[in-house]
Amino acid sequence: MVIALLVAATIADLGLAALLIGVSGFIFGHGPEGMHGNPAAAAIWFMLLIITLAAPVLGFLQRRQGREQAGLLIAWLPPVGAMVITVTITGLPLV
Repeated sequence: MVIALLVAATIADLGLAALLIGVSGFIFGHGPEGMHGNPAAAAIWFMLLIITLAAPVLGFLQRRQGREQAGLLIAWLPPVGAMVITVTITGLPLV
């Protein structure tokens, strides 16, 4: 069961990473909606991408060391955090 949840978290994390890479053109691009490479935004984006890619790896490492709950928490943190931020910003109901 834990492995299935870690695999699902890995898929969710990879989807979130793909979304971050996909919208990077709108954030750093040269279009009318781009920020033209704001260094603070670039640093935050890069940090979020690294965290999103490292979370499933750290989750599987924690599972290997016998800390399954900690591994699940680490692996699911980026998708849940993204959901909380999205719901907070947009005001969408959770139901």
